Amino acid sequence: MPIQSSESRITGSLQLRELPRGAVWYARFRGPDGRQRQKALGAAWSGRGRPPSGFLTRRLAEDALAELISELRRAPVLPGSLEGVGSVPASQRGATFADVAEQWFSYLRDDRQRKASTLTGYRSTLRADLLPEFGEMRVAEITQQIIEVYRRKLLASGMLSARSINKRLVMLHSIFRYAQRTHGLAANPALHVERQPLKRSKEIRVYEPDEIERLAEACAQGPREFAELDSAVVRFAAYTGLRLGEIRALAWRAVDANKRIVHVRRNFVAGVFDTPKSGLVRSVPLADQPARVLASLARRDGFVQSDDLVFPGRLGRPFDDSAFRTRYYKAIRRSGLRRLTFHELRHTFGTLAAEGFPIADVQALLGHADITTTQIYLHLIPKTDAAERLSRLFDTTSSPG
Repeated sequence: MPIQSSESRITGSLQLRELPRGAVWYARFRGPDGRQRQKALGAAWSGRGRPPSGFLTRRLAEDALAELISELRRAPVLPGSLEGVGSVPASQRGATFADVAEQWFSYLRDDRQRKASTLTGYRSTLRADLLPEFGEMRVAEITQQIIEVYRRKLLASGMLSARSINKRLVMLHSIFRYAQRTHGLAANPALHVERQPLKRSKEIRVYEPDEIERLAEACAQGPREFAELDSAVVRFAAYTGLRLGEIRALAWRAVDANKRIVHVRRNFVAGVFDTPKSGLVRSVPLADQPARVLASLARRDGFVQSDDLVFPGRLGRPFDDSAFRTRYYKAIRRSGLRRLTFHELRHTFGTLAAEGFPIADVQALLGHADITTTQIYLHLIPKTDAAERLSRLFDTTSSPG
């Protein structure tokens, strides 16, 4: 079958757009089918010197446009095949990517009933990234080559981690798979696009109990309005292993002071109450340290009724997680401690729990759906008598004669 060249029919131009997040360079190009398309190239840089990663001067944007046009011109067009750009007759191209993406999103929300926090993340990625990139294109015209160009652009920008790039590729794969089922798309162009390799660090960074106290004291030295809240949240996270969203959602009715247990039934992420991340409700024992935190909060004026939040923000609503994280990192600087993320306070609890409980119990305490997630703590479990036990096994003199 002859291969048709698309080189002579692809042209492009550069456009600068002012968006809410700043100016962005866009490529406008006409494909071999004559359709006008657009593609974000990168944020505009107007400062002096070498632009930061992900930013483009006009000259760099022109180079990126030229590379894009070159990539598209090199893509072969196989008549009658979905593998080539513009190879499908206009009457058969069907829905745009934006149409299918909206239907896919509704399917996940209404049929598959995905968690609200998951849907919020999908919606954000669609609006900020995938729709500006592919929205106006027909799903049947998007090829593996086009997605490869997109992947390389994300990688070259340096603005996203390998995990974030893969998240976008996974979403594309799911959307095109949905298009195969519902729109008769013959092939999934994202199927064979390579994912970015993930480097899994075995190092777990944690604070020691005395460092947790130093950090909590540094939080108490911050803005007076948030001093009690911030220090209480830090201690409670480190001594219970609750996620930040679970702490924000915790109500007094979930605290059983007599049995010294906290029932983790809710999460608060992206502005909505939902089930915990794993979907598993769990109970976490209250050691003396977090029990003292709760006892102190129970003596405050207001917000101590059964339905009130244990860690309320203004007007009794969940506190602002972004503002809290800002104050948290400022407190770390005041304390002189090494910088650990808030999530690493959860590792602190997991590490300490692994020293005293079987790994299956640690899994239950942390609410991990898969025990392989919990196994990152296995190598931290002390084996103080391991040498003695091995010596006894290797000792031939004690063997029966």
